[in-house]
Amino acid sequence: QVQLAESGGGLVQAGVSLRLSCVASGRTFSTYNMGWFRQAPGKEREFLAAVSWSGGSTNYADSVKGRFTISRDNAKNTVYLRMDSLEPEDAAVYYCAARHWGGTYSRRDEYDCWGQGAQVTVSS
Repeated sequence: QVQLAESGGGLVQAGVSLRLSCVASGRTFSTYNMGWFRQAPGKEREFLAAVSWSGGSTNYADSVKGRFTISRDNAKNTVYLRMDSLEPEDAAVYYCAARHWGGTYSRRDEYDCWGQGAQVTVSS
């Protein structure tokens, strides 16, 4: 398994962009499909985006399609989530997740490993 560590969160104003990073330990990062989820207080953890092990396939939740972009750099063992036009409703703890092989799944239980999360706060 890999260990995951998110970074790049913080307090931002509405309308700006932010890029989250998730660095994975281990030498087999390129065999993992990666996903991003978020959880706001009192809400379920929701799927945002996923990218295949090669980066050639992506999957997005309808709620963020066109505004969020997932990408990965296997040479750096890193997956990114770029978020544009942030809104106060985007405030949450953002988690990256990894699944060994498989597909770009949107279900939480499809993922094997999770990071500790990065807080994103958006002021209006």
